[in-house]
Amino acid sequence: MNTNKLGKWDVVVVGGSAAGVTAAITVHRHYPDKKVLIIRQEAKVPIPCGIPYIYGTLGDPEKNLIPDTLLEANKIEWQVAAVESIDPKAKTVASGKGIVEYDRLILATGSLPTRPPIPGIDLDGVFTVEKDVDYLRTLQKKLETAKHIVIIGGGFIGIEFADEIHKIGGKHVTVIEMEANCLNLAYDPEFCGEMEKLLVSRGIEIRTSTKVKALEGDGAVRSIRLQDGNAIDADLVILGIGSRSNADLAKASGLDLGATGGVAVDRNMRTSDPSIFACGDCTEKISFFGGHACLLKLASIAELEARIAGANLYGIRRESTGTLGVWCTAVGPLALGTAGLTETAAGKLGYKVVCSSVEGPNRHPGGMPGAAPTKLKLVFEANSGVLIGGQIRGGDSVGEMTNIIAACIQKKMTVEDIATFQLGTHPALTASPIAYHIVNAAEIADQRLRKET
Repeated sequence: MNTNKLGKWDVVVVGGSAAGVTAAITVHRHYPDKKVLIIRQEAKVPIPCGIPYIYGTLGDPEKNLIPDTLLEANKIEWQVAAVESIDPKAKTVASGKGIVEYDRLILATGSLPTRPPIPGIDLDGVFTVEKDVDYLRTLQKKLETAKHIVIIGGGFIGIEFADEIHKIGGKHVTVIEMEANCLNLAYDPEFCGEMEKLLVSRGIEIRTSTKVKALEGDGAVRSIRLQDGNAIDADLVILGIGSRSNADLAKASGLDLGATGGVAVDRNMRTSDPSIFACGDCTEKISFFGGHACLLKLASIAELEARIAGANLYGIRRESTGTLGVWCTAVGPLALGTAGLTETAAGKLGYKVVCSSVEGPNRHPGGMPGAAPTKLKLVFEANSGVLIGGQIRGGDSVGEMTNIIAACIQKKMTVEDIATFQLGTHPALTASPIAYHIVNAAEIADQRLRKET
């Protein structure tokens, strides 16, 4: 360990990805007199959600970076080093560069990709989704000569990787998913089915309800043995089956962990040490719905938690209401979005629900430029009529419509609130006021709720 003393900062942030950068910037905005330092492992930090697009749309890892100009503009210092230990009593952080002192510490150490104990998982040609530019460039180099690419895991990362790699041309791309549908945990089956049909139409092979038994090859992967005994060719494999909280440093420092292995935090993002806060993928998540521990890890959640942590360092100003879960994905012309609970997830949690779906163009009339057929599904809690979830399928407008649904859920709007929602429309920008998706879906749900009661 390098024992060189590097000085004291008011705030030290460990981790320089989405949560770390946002936390540091938030500290500067709320406490401009405080001296802030980020310690990160990476010389260059990839944008996490943009990683699949390196291999098709962007073409180079260098085009998918969080710019250091964000730190410079906010007068934030940074060091590139691996943190080796934290001493909460002495309030010091030790890295390969030396030892720094802090008054407040924010942990934003992110997550690590899951590597299941499958025979052959360590063969050459088997990749996880690492947030490391050199690693991602190595994967890109391997893709140049690979012909049979298999992606294990049909979630967001899996399908986005599949489509982007297929864009390269000359590749046979297969997605293996153990659940009944790709995106099974993120959408209800009718939405999952539409995405699967699109992927198949674009030349990607989809194998659902399929489990991997082993990866086979002599030094390098050559095939995948399935649980049913069949084998498929594979000269490059990408594991897209989730991640775990990178809480090893916190655990070694004596901080409490939660039920799922993330750093335990309160609603102010404070850990079991009052001088240490944590945010992002490394933290334990508590659901907006019922307050149970959940496993969601999204950049949007990380940045929300970072804005809470950074604001609360020297006085509580913000509080988390729990993890709602808002996400989108897109392949070609098809975009899907979810906010809150799907009908399937609500049922598993024991909610009695009333659902409604509407479909129509997102412009009026439907022949306007940019018009796309759009489907919206809302999920209401049957006893209270409060909105608890929504899903949308369509074109470019899906992202912002998903965020509108999320806002309604966070404010616990009822079916009546949404049915009488005051909105603005324009033929070139929105659906018709006569057939505005979220209002019409609420009206239909209102009818169903009144029949039940």
